[in-house]
Amino acid sequence: MALITLTSDFGESDHYVGGLKASILSINPQLTVVDISHKIQNFDLAHGAFVLRAAIKSFPIGSIHIIAVDSIGNTGDKQLAVHLAGHFFLLTDNGLLGLISEEEPDAVVELTWEQSEISSFPARDILGPAAARLANGEDISALGTVKEDFKKMMGRHLRANKEQILGHVIRVDHYGNLITNIDEEVFYKLSEGKRFRVVIGREQFKRIHPAISETGSGDCYIIFNSLGLLEVGINKGHASELLGLRFDSPIKIIFEE
Repeated sequence: MALITLTSDFGESDHYVGGLKASILSINPQLTVVDISHKIQNFDLAHGAFVLRAAIKSFPIGSIHIIAVDSIGNTGDKQLAVHLAGHFFLLTDNGLLGLISEEEPDAVVELTWEQSEISSFPARDILGPAAARLANGEDISALGTVKEDFKKMMGRHLRANKEQILGHVIRVDHYGNLITNIDEEVFYKLSEGKRFRVVIGREQFKRIHPAISETGSGDCYIIFNSLGLLEVGINKGHASELLGLRFDSPIKIIFEE
């Protein structure tokens, strides 16, 4: 029986998370429901995509992910079930899924809502029951009308050549660390046998640290984190505030022979 994960911008002070879980467990109380996060910034699709993209790598193939971020959406946005990269995603057709993966889906279904009125709580009324049905073994095609595609937002792409890598901050995390889209494998391939400078705002650094613990309290560090992405932080400090950088700020690595 597939497990179901929940990612939302509901917060934890209202009834929304409980209502969503109830809609799933009322169909089958034996289902396993795992909370990824309910503290996604309100309507922040980039934040939701980053958290889910990082988390789904740890879940087994066939897992079912409900993404209730900006779940009301805009006028005309439908509720979807998508089979993509071995996982199932249930979400509003608001473009978020394009930030998680650029792969083509195996199946896209517009979920059926049998009521005559538009739901004010689609995560509970539509996404939750559909997820439970999938977990019970129903085929995705039984959940609604097959569609050809879905809306896709496009994230920042890394630009790299023999002289430099140009990336961007894609997430400022809870600690104020700056997580970039600069990939560890790309960096080591291009930096082999070369000196380099990491340019961060007005600051420049010439070292990648092996671990945060290799720096002192208050020191700036640059590491490749557990996601294999370049991360800039202040040991026991808030790098975003101290370095004056935010989401989408540029980060450059310049190579020298």
